[in-house]
Formats: sequence, C-alpha cells, structure tokens
Amino acid sequence: MERLRYEPFGERLAPEGDAATPSRASKYLLWAGTSLFWSLVGGIVIARAVFFEPGVFDDFSRVAALVKAAIF
Repeated sequence: MERLRYEPFGERLAPEGDAATPSRASKYLLWAGTSLFWSLVGGIVIARAVFFEPGVFDDFSRVAALVKAAIF
C-alpha cells in the first residue's frame, strides 16, 4: 500500500513520480524574479543608508514635548 504524504497544513502531496520537471522558461522566470526582488531590496536599503538624515525626527520630538507639556 502506498503511503500518503501531507504538508504541514494538511493538504495531500502528490506522489513524487507524478511531479513534472519544471520547464527551462519556468526556471529563467524564477531566477529573473528572484534577482529583481533582491536587487530592489538592496537598492532600497542602500538608498535609505545614503539619504538617511539623523535630524529628520527632531521636529516631531519638539511637537511631542509641547503636547506633553500641555497635557501634564
């Protein structure tokens, strides 16, 4: 008798023999999508590091201090 396999959420997995091999186009699309995603992540991280200005939130802290002084 064939043993059934299930994924963690309870869905039944197809037997390994039924799985079709991915096409070359599918592999290229996966590679291109992954590369695009990680290059965007890297670009965002680098842009945030380059354009980060430590004094951006100083105005907010002054406003917060005024509100705190007004309330208490």
